[in-house]
Amino acid sequence: MLFEGKLAADGTAFGNRITALFGIQYPIIQAGMIWASGWRLASAVSNAGGLGLIGAGSMYPDVLREHIQKCRQATDKPFGVNLPLLYPDLEKHVAVILEEKVPIVFTSAGNPKTWTARFKEHGITVVHVVSSAKFARKCQEAGVDAVVAEGFEAGGHNGREETTTLCLIPAVRQAITIPLIAAGGIATGRGMFATMALGAEGVQIGSRFVCSPEASSHLAFKEAVVAAGEGDTVLALKKLTPVRLIKNHFYQQVAEAEANCATNDQLADLLGRARAKRGMFEGDMHEGELEIGQVSSIIGEIKPAAAIVAEIWDEFKNVASYPFKY
Repeated sequence: MLFEGKLAADGTAFGNRITALFGIQYPIIQAGMIWASGWRLASAVSNAGGLGLIGAGSMYPDVLREHIQKCRQATDKPFGVNLPLLYPDLEKHVAVILEEKVPIVFTSAGNPKTWTARFKEHGITVVHVVSSAKFARKCQEAGVDAVVAEGFEAGGHNGREETTTLCLIPAVRQAITIPLIAAGGIATGRGMFATMALGAEGVQIGSRFVCSPEASSHLAFKEAVVAAGEGDTVLALKKLTPVRLIKNHFYQQVAEAEANCATNDQLADLLGRARAKRGMFEGDMHEGELEIGQVSSIIGEIKPAAAIVAEIWDEFKNVASYPFKY
């Protein structure tokens, strides 16, 4: 095999630093996406052998607490919380995580030095999401347990470097010694194998899990993801905060504003409040913000999270056995 790790003789499990770090069966992590990753999705992925994450970015602190408690009731397997570090109620979110004794926290969109030490004082495993080798090194210096390197193909908020996953993973692998998780453009076992051959030890997958019944996103959004083809997503709002969107009327307004050299304030006014909720959670396909990755072009159906995990793992095993079977 091209990566460090051991596939069980019967193919039922895979052992490496990521599975050991989280206490999971497969090195498959479900991304903590806003308006999609509630307790139902997180618990379903964890029960299927991966690591489910609750997306705190679209939750008030009391809502986050409810999801943590319900997730704990729905699974006896490890699960975690994804915590963007740019939200105003961050102190309250952190307090909930500590009070509820969440075992794993993935942080993003901020400086890992700010909270890593405090989380680790409470015995929490900390992972930070980056888009460059430079920031991966800073994460290692900050004492995180692992890094997610997310390429330009990813949905949602993206790095300004625009480095694709194929280039990012080997660069980050060279820069750090701690465990590395690949993200961005991964939805299949083949994609998982490819990134692990490049140096990753696990994968974080978002867009594919959006298209599951357990995801809390609106059915209309899930159907739009399934219907998306090549070129139907684009990285927008680069001056404000880069985000990959499905093209719709709202995106066209953004594109026109950017073409007319809109200021950051003008773009912020256009974005307004709750635009992502309006699209992904409430189902407004016309005026909502529809965040999804480029890999949506190969997602062809909505299926249960457990079936998605099994499908990815089965394909990974197939490709990991020589000769390749296509």
